[in-house]
Amino acid sequence: MKLTLPIPVPEKRMFHKKSEFNIHPITVLQDNIVWVWVHNCNAVVIDPSISSPVKEWLLNKRLSLIAILQTHHHDDHIGGTQELTKRWPDAKVIASKKELKRIPFQTVSVEDNDIFNLLDSKIKVIEVHGHTNNHIAFYISKKNSKYNILFPGDTIFGGGCGRLLEGTPSQMFTSLNKLNSLPENTKIYSAHEYTENNLKWALSLNSNDISIIKRLKIVQSKRKNGLTSLPSTISEERKTNLFLRAKSIEEFTKLRRHKDNWKC
Repeated sequence: MKLTLPIPVPEKRMFHKKSEFNIHPITVLQDNIVWVWVHNCNAVVIDPSISSPVKEWLLNKRLSLIAILQTHHHDDHIGGTQELTKRWPDAKVIASKKELKRIPFQTVSVEDNDIFNLLDSKIKVIEVHGHTNNHIAFYISKKNSKYNILFPGDTIFGGGCGRLLEGTPSQMFTSLNKLNSLPENTKIYSAHEYTENNLKWALSLNSNDISIIKRLKIVQSKRKNGLTSLPSTISEERKTNLFLRAKSIEEFTKLRRHKDNWKC
């Protein structure tokens, strides 16, 4: 299914390299990251936990909010959406059609493998059951880009994956394999800053893993300097994410159970 969303023509243009995506993090609550994707004077917000800092950031940059992408129904992902659409009433709220009851304010309902255009880019919807039923991810590509990008919500994190709050180990294992099939240079913009703890957990099981040790040092340096550890890449997760490295559902299940009971 292909969807076409009407995009307003910006009054003022800010030029960026055609080969780069312009993505900004807004850190909110305890560890959420609201990502803002900017193109010219338009913006798309992904999973706004709360509205105030997002609204302030957009207004300060003189950006027009044209769409909100919702990966799933949890309050720390949709809590700011309705306030943002009061300020920008023409903004589309794009969410899973299967979540009409839990995200009733969606205005564009999508399904697995749907493709639509936004900010001069092609967006593919990927259904990724596991953390919740009907969780979706947004995979984004555009012509002449050096890389594609992924907004996976709470499916994959830096060095980890989402807890199984509604889905099964088999579903999450399948979802991670879907994401692992994407090009290795795909940039991953996860919705939480969990990377450091996830890598510490991984080291508790693999204390001599050089790739994990190196990545943890880099992440800790970034965090000390007030930076996010993200985005990651598919390539980086293949090397350091134990869940993505799992060869079977049984191995994945053991890892998930261990992580659920592990304390830093």
